Amino acid sequence: MNKLYRKTAATLAGLGLAISSLAAHAEGQIRIAEQFGIVYLLLNVAQDQKLIEKHAKAAGIDAKVEWVKLSGGSAVNDALLSGNIEIAGAGVGPLLTIWDRTKGRQNVKGVASLGNFPYYLVSNNPAVKTIADFTEKDRIAVPAVGVSVQSRVLQLASAKLWGDKEFAKLDKISVAVPHPDAAAAIIKGGTEITGHFGNPPFQEQELAGNPQAHIVLNSYQVLGGPASATVLYATEKFRAENPKTYQAFVEALNEAAQFVTANPEKAADIYIKVSNAKIDRDLLLKIIKNPEVQFKTTPQNTYQLAEFMHRVGAIKNKPASVKDYFFDDAQNAQGN
Repeated sequence: MNKLYRKTAATLAGLGLAISSLAAHAEGQIRIAEQFGIVYLLLNVAQDQKLIEKHAKAAGIDAKVEWVKLSGGSAVNDALLSGNIEIAGAGVGPLLTIWDRTKGRQNVKGVASLGNFPYYLVSNNPAVKTIADFTEKDRIAVPAVGVSVQSRVLQLASAKLWGDKEFAKLDKISVAVPHPDAAAAIIKGGTEITGHFGNPPFQEQELAGNPQAHIVLNSYQVLGGPASATVLYATEKFRAENPKTYQAFVEALNEAAQFVTANPEKAADIYIKVSNAKIDRDLLLKIIKNPEVQFKTTPQNTYQLAEFMHRVGAIKNKPASVKDYFFDDAQNAQGN
């Protein structure tokens, strides 16, 4: 009797483990981390239109989609590595950092771009005309010091001005502040924050909201043209074990990009609704229709930053091309 009980219990336990294992790798669950700004508009549209669920259903699965709001590449990377999200949304800088850190282990790579957007370093200090004019009395707000794409572009600009050895010169006066709070500080004035390397729409709100606010640096100028600043990335394990969910997500992104390009007015309304943004609609539409802004999922002009980060020792592994840190998918085939 005892033997039979033990055998039955062992069988049930084994079956339970098998079921548990299958559940852990079941297709359909996807948790996506986004941050603040219009750069996440494709995700906003996918959420509002339930595009991931739509494409998953077409593939024969029921998708359970969760949206997580975070601030800063460091927080996003921590969430991905701890298993709290499947898709990370952050800048090219955080992607390169986590790709380098997980190479040969979790093998995190880029899934797609969220589009090309110029990022502005805005200051409300009239004395600051270029980055060389910042002093120890100034503070530059970025999402994550030394990690975010804004911080990395600022380092690249510093290296071009003062040489590679001084690439982190402005890190000591940089502070990690979420975009909405940093924008409020620039518009209001009178705080220690006199600079904010942000993204749309916060940078445009600053320029419109404070007559002293002006552009000190444009990311396109530093990178030599339009560039994918914000991207999405995931672990190799998630992509391999959830091919239908992964593909449904990619297809949803591509549909969202087509939707925004064809329907800027509807896209603006979706952004306001989903993000609960307090923004002038005309200003929002102006940003979405800006010729310098391109809603596309193919990464563009990211390799210069990768090469720079390796050159100054920010990452140990030097990628040979964008194909090293983006997955070999159709949307990335023409990436650079």
